[in-house]
Amino acid sequence: MSHISDEKIPNNVNLTEDKKLQRALEQWQPDFLRWWMDMGPSGFQAHQVYLRTAVGVDANDWAHYDFVKMPDYRWGIFLADPVTDRRIPCGDSVGQPAWQDVPGEHRNTLRRLIVTQGDTEPASVEQQRMLGHSCPSMYDLRNLFQVNVEEGRHLWAMVYLLHRFFGRDGREEAEELLARRSGNEDHPRILGAFNEPIDDWLSFFMFTMFTDRDGKYQLLALAESGFDPLSRTTRFMLTEEAHHMFVGETGVGRVVQRTAELMRQAKDGDVRRAGGVDLATLQKYLNLWYSLSLDLFGSEVSTNAASFFAAGLKGRVKEEKFQDHVALEGAYPMEIPDRTGQLTRDEVPLRSAMNEVLRDAYVEDCQRGVDRWNKFLADAELSERFALPSRRFHRHQGVFAGLFFDPQGKPLSAEEWERHKDDWLPSAADRTFVKSLQAKAIVDPGKMANWIAAPPRGINGKPIEFEYVRAEA
Repeated sequence: MSHISDEKIPNNVNLTEDKKLQRALEQWQPDFLRWWMDMGPSGFQAHQVYLRTAVGVDANDWAHYDFVKMPDYRWGIFLADPVTDRRIPCGDSVGQPAWQDVPGEHRNTLRRLIVTQGDTEPASVEQQRMLGHSCPSMYDLRNLFQVNVEEGRHLWAMVYLLHRFFGRDGREEAEELLARRSGNEDHPRILGAFNEPIDDWLSFFMFTMFTDRDGKYQLLALAESGFDPLSRTTRFMLTEEAHHMFVGETGVGRVVQRTAELMRQAKDGDVRRAGGVDLATLQKYLNLWYSLSLDLFGSEVSTNAASFFAAGLKGRVKEEKFQDHVALEGAYPMEIPDRTGQLTRDEVPLRSAMNEVLRDAYVEDCQRGVDRWNKFLADAELSERFALPSRRFHRHQGVFAGLFFDPQGKPLSAEEWERHKDDWLPSAADRTFVKSLQAKAIVDPGKMANWIAAPPRGINGKPIEFEYVRAEA
């Protein structure tokens, strides 16, 4: 059995003083490492990677950089500093002292929320495990691995909560987090977007732009939880999640920049022939990953969302900015389909619309990123612009699931959808083309694949040409 120490597992939860918890995690750790070796980044486990490691929660400790082999990464367990006399911020118990232990009446629901969040962390590592073999640069390779190890740390964060607060049930759930597999027909990951293949870098950048941004908003909602250990855990996770979205937004932005350059250079305007990703294909990938990520918020009208808010288990983003923290009186105007599929306007009780309130904040955030991509096109004096598709487009969860809409939100028949879906989503030919651009990994320091622009700067003050990933001597 592996011995866990504060040195090996940096933490601020007094791990070595809690012998029962220490033993439980010591039993779980070997299974985690076996999972990492089997399902983590393929082919690079022995490489030295210039990684950021959290060794504490304050500004001087949470971002320590050094070379490390990924299996030796110090996956720490951290809770943000406690808020003195913290109170439950929303719901029926608003204003009461925040819970330091799990309330018995909310035990099963809290466990389900933690497991669902925890399941996304190893899922994304599994989705991305082969990408190192087609990386567009060493800079991007290192960023991929940074995302991967931090997803692993976020898994440890959720497993800590399961082991610390949920007894045998928590231990069994922690084992299941390592047993499920992304895309496995018999034992898939819990949420749909985390079973989608990510076998090209454009998908990876879109995933970290849109799907990790969903993760940000789920964490922000959980940060408002009346269960204080969950709130403190997710508040610290948010500091690392920002880098994942940075990788996605700037990654797509660099592809857009390079495409704009190639459009100006190509005499016939054929970006694909020039070895770049055309704007139409970029829009299709945007449509796919944005719509898959919208599904992760759940149904527009949700009794679960109402129950979570009423119980004080989840709140709205920055709950303190709202005046009414009970939300019993308000309503949310929403267009929802009736039995015939026609859209009708309805006033949904506010508590039942909490998923949509959270989705609103997400959509606004996504739009800001798309606006920045469009600025690259404007600066290049191109007339084309990217656009977020309608929230009704390509939905598999919620009130629009099973119905068909075009990207502008216009209703379609099933036949019309089948005729046009390849105009709006990546076709098999589109995917094959994108993968053809990535047939060879670019691993020489400072070099970039033809289809992506160089970043404006390197990592942690290092030059772009720095050797961020080193093969074992």
